[in-house]
Amino acid sequence: QVQLVESGGGLVQAGGSLRLSCVASGIFVRINDMAWYRQAPGKQRELVAAITSGGSTHFPVDALRGRFTISRDNAKNTVYLQMNSLKPDDTAVYYCNAGIRVTDWTNEYPYWGQGTQVSVSS
Repeated sequence: QVQLVESGGGLVQAGGSLRLSCVASGIFVRINDMAWYRQAPGKQRELVAAITSGGSTHFPVDALRGRFTISRDNAKNTVYLQMNSLKPDDTAVYYCNAGIRVTDWTNEYPYWGQGTQVSVSS
């Protein structure tokens, strides 16, 4: 069974930094795109950043591009989100997402982690 497990969340003061990690485990043949989403209380889940297996990145919100960095280590089946200059508005549950192909003859399927809480105090 494929699992994504996030870590690295916590409470930090405004202006601080956190590094989130997400490890994929289980039996599979390939991880395609990986991404981080977040969901703040009362708001819809939004895409924070995505990264292809080749390392190309995408930030749908330009304002996050200068503060957040997404990276991955394919050998470790891990994706990271480095978050700098954190603001109270960044407070949310952060979720890891990955498109994973379990076998060579099945389609890619999106997997989600359980989420990790990031809280930024003013």
